[in-house]
Amino acid sequence: MTSADAPQLRPDTLAVHAGHTRSPFDEMAEPLYMTQGYVYPTAAEAEAAFAGEIDRYQYSRYANPTVTMFEQRLAAIEGAEDCFATATGMAAVFVSMASILRQGDRLVASRALFGTSITTFDEYFANWGIRVDYVDGHVNEDWERALAEPATAVYCESPTNPMQDVVDVPFVAARAKEAGALFIVDNVFATPLGQKPLELGADAVVYSATKHIDGQGRVLGGAVLGGKEYVDKVRQMVRTMGATMSPFNAWVLGKSLETLAVRVKAQAASALDLAGWLDAHPKVAVARYPLLPSHPQHERAKAQMTLGGTLVTIDIALPEGTDPHGPEAKAAAFRFLDALQVVAISNNLGDAKSIATHPATTTHRKIGPERRARVGMSDATIRLSIGLEDVEDLREDLARALDAI
Repeated sequence: MTSADAPQLRPDTLAVHAGHTRSPFDEMAEPLYMTQGYVYPTAAEAEAAFAGEIDRYQYSRYANPTVTMFEQRLAAIEGAEDCFATATGMAAVFVSMASILRQGDRLVASRALFGTSITTFDEYFANWGIRVDYVDGHVNEDWERALAEPATAVYCESPTNPMQDVVDVPFVAARAKEAGALFIVDNVFATPLGQKPLELGADAVVYSATKHIDGQGRVLGGAVLGGKEYVDKVRQMVRTMGATMSPFNAWVLGKSLETLAVRVKAQAASALDLAGWLDAHPKVAVARYPLLPSHPQHERAKAQMTLGGTLVTIDIALPEGTDPHGPEAKAAAFRFLDALQVVAISNNLGDAKSIATHPATTTHRKIGPERRARVGMSDATIRLSIGLEDVEDLREDLARALDAI
């Protein structure tokens, strides 16, 4: 199927067919082109290819047919003009901004982010002479104040990792435009099925394809999507720095997109079920899930999201007077984690297997207790990624673990 056919079809169909260009052998499954280089019939054609006078594959650090299949398929699902795949999700996050930021430029970002994203901004961008200003992403007034002066880039997650704050994407998009900034949304928690940031006004979207897009714990990957002019800047930078996706990973991820809707819709249904049950459990202080009525940005989530995602974030209930950032809170969280039998302890998310994560000691360890507390995260916080197991088995496993606290 060519990209010209894509707009005529719905996302679930595009996930199965988009980007598949059959070889002369007319194979049913997408071909896997495991090659680093390409052969030219003449020296003149090689010269023309490297001069940009003709469009053809030159070297798999630049582009590869299998990677192109994955990029076109994901772009069709997202409704994006262009897509470029990267070796990892963090490569996508980094290059989405590094390709447009220069010394003296200003980046405005949500304070609530994946720990490694914050490390990238603080230890690299800031030290390269890029001004980084953080805001409380769920507070519109903070964005309005921060974007009252010019900026080059605006970046947020929505929902945020791990506390699931929901950013008002259309509002921030309008303020970013007024400030002259390009607005990038990390859409990993929501997935391409649950939220469309580009339709809400964002300029670009980034994914860790390692998460739901693979969804089965096999390969690493990332992607940057948006307008062609912007994605070309990303493409040119990655061609030089080399953080390109391997053909094998692209083949796995392209095939995974075929089942994305089936997996994510089932996982989101289980997540919503378990979120409501956990929120009412006496040993859970609070359960955070965007489509749960108790969520502080519930109405905003309903307006922006068609699925609530596969993540549920809980705070273990602690005895009165217990410091939520102290050793007793951590011990309670660890007792819960160690009692799980079906749910695995890991730092990944979006997998077919359910996963529990203690962010304070893993994914967000490096940002420190003060910054964790600033976004509502404590040592009693657990991030649950709900998989494809029977929801009753998961409920029983979580109940046993809560009893062990």
